[in-house]
Amino acid sequence: MMPAGSSEQPVAVRLTVNGRAHLLEVSAGETLLGMLRDRLGLTGSKEACVEGECGACTVLVDGGPAASCILAAGSMNGRTVHTVEGLAGAGELTSLQQAFVNHAAVQCGYCTPGVLIVLTALLAEVPQPTEDEVRRALAGNICRCTGYQQIVEAALDAATAVSS
Repeated sequence: MMPAGSSEQPVAVRLTVNGRAHLLEVSAGETLLGMLRDRLGLTGSKEACVEGECGACTVLVDGGPAASCILAAGSMNGRTVHTVEGLAGAGELTSLQQAFVNHAAVQCGYCTPGVLIVLTALLAEVPQPTEDEVRRALAGNICRCTGYQQIVEAALDAATAVSS
């Protein structure tokens, strides 16, 4: 039997995910990514490196991009999380998502959720980013298919669409 207060004891976590409040009991080793995918059925964020290096699992935590594969689910109490599933409202694509479609910025799509999240955060902070700012924002997202050019063009196009 585990002693009281042991890190193995489940922890109750209240958080908001994509605008919906949740109360979950999480275990000590559970990650935010595991909680999102396994408990909430939000499978857009992908598991790849499990080291916070590739960006496939990136979500917004309190408005900032974070690698959900290395964040403890228990540390999310009182936090607000947005996943790729929460970007579009009422079935309409965001200007960034539409720009990805327009520029064919998706190939296999595995990295796309994390890329969209990072660029969403960038555009919220810097509505008219330069190409260099977009590329710097993408530095933590590995894409093995596209070469990034179409992704960068889509981000710049989305910035233009928002300012029009």
